[in-house]
Amino acid sequence: MIQFYYHPTPNPRKVALLLEELGLPYEMVPVDTSKGEQHSIAYRAINPNGKVPALADGDAVVFDSAAILLHLAEKSGRFLGAPGAAGRAEMLSWLMLAATGLGPFTGQAVHFTHYAPEPKDYALHRYQFEAERHWALFDARLATRRYVLGDDHYSIVDMSLWGWCGGLAYLMGDAAWAKFPHVKRHFDELNARPAAIAAMALATKHAFKAELDADAKAQLFPHGRVA
Repeated sequence: MIQFYYHPTPNPRKVALLLEELGLPYEMVPVDTSKGEQHSIAYRAINPNGKVPALADGDAVVFDSAAILLHLAEKSGRFLGAPGAAGRAEMLSWLMLAATGLGPFTGQAVHFTHYAPEPKDYALHRYQFEAERHWALFDARLATRRYVLGDDHYSIVDMSLWGWCGGLAYLMGDAAWAKFPHVKRHFDELNARPAAIAAMALATKHAFKAELDADAKAQLFPHGRVA
């Protein structure tokens, strides 16, 4: 059975959605990042980068959410977009835009908005600008099609985008949906899918630490630790 190393944050959430859409049997293995479990020797043997998610699928151990999405989609032959070389190129381009641009810039914008100490004006402006620029690319794309890869191609790109919509809402509040209405329409549609409801319910299956106290901050933001 697949072992899925999970914490209720954007990158694991997108993998949870794919697992539920595929109907694959899996065991959710909680990794409480606020308690520092991602830094343990045992978990670093699975993911040397010390982040979630990770996946153990038989002999295959996969980390990084985009790699996991590709692994599972290619294994099942589903949710990969249009067939052929052109379809694959389109899927990879948008998937990597989400993985290397939208997700990281949104995450950094959230960090500097909510957690970073002063002074932070330059960093805050840079990451907010880049996050909103990436979301605008996806919003414009969704203005002309139901899903990112087209009306008939619900794919891992949509799941990747869906996973980060909670981060967008945390970053911008209700203003996010007024600014990116096509993303909101897409988000609402995916939220209604049974697989999305099941994926969100994973967060309730373990008592993850909710308090962002000094120890949690030290585990989540280790660059701030005093040597």
